[in-house]
Amino acid sequence: MTAIAVPLQQLFIGTLRPLPPEGQMTGMFKHPASGAQTLGATGLHGDEQADLRHHGGPYKALHHFPAEHYDDFTRLWPERAAILRPGVMGENLSTHGLTEATVCIGDVFSLGSCRIQISQPRQPCWKINHRLDTPGASSHVAESGRTGWYYQVLQAGTCAAGDTLTLIERPSPWLTLAHYWNTINAHRPDIAVLRRIAAAPGLAPDKAQRHADRANWLETEAR
Repeated sequence: MTAIAVPLQQLFIGTLRPLPPEGQMTGMFKHPASGAQTLGATGLHGDEQADLRHHGGPYKALHHFPAEHYDDFTRLWPERAAILRPGVMGENLSTHGLTEATVCIGDVFSLGSCRIQISQPRQPCWKINHRLDTPGASSHVAESGRTGWYYQVLQAGTCAAGDTLTLIERPSPWLTLAHYWNTINAHRPDIAVLRRIAAAPGLAPDKAQRHADRANWLETEAR
């Protein structure tokens, strides 16, 4: 197994606030949290999500977004440089050294006294456009695969900025987030690969069922 251990540079939490210009409530506005924070099955104590149909819950308990992506965004949208910094994408965890190309579905990490497992990538939505005040930002995030990812919590506890995020299990070393994202977004993905993805340990159950159903449909269409 690849040895991975990176410091958690910042830990973010946030309460609900209106999102300009229409004023829909969102939990994207985060602030750095200092000291030990309590992590439970559905996330950090005090961290809130507005649309619980699409955000939060046990398989989206923590959102991790690679800090290095902000350099790419700043080059693309220099007029937004002042706000393009960790936290603005609504993430809870910020690090350098982990990206969608280097982590895998099902990866288990220790963090403080907690154990967390990657369950799925983030699905970018229209709120990114509004948060960055940049039309098309959400589409760019999706098309580039710079989505970040979610964790489920296997062991609750406490964690803090400065703790080390250490990989302790990797059940599917073949299934990087980048490979997953490219496969599921393909017009007609390989059926066998899609079935293998659906069976990957740690993948959120709703995603596993969706990919299995799609594989069945593609197989039927191919007959």
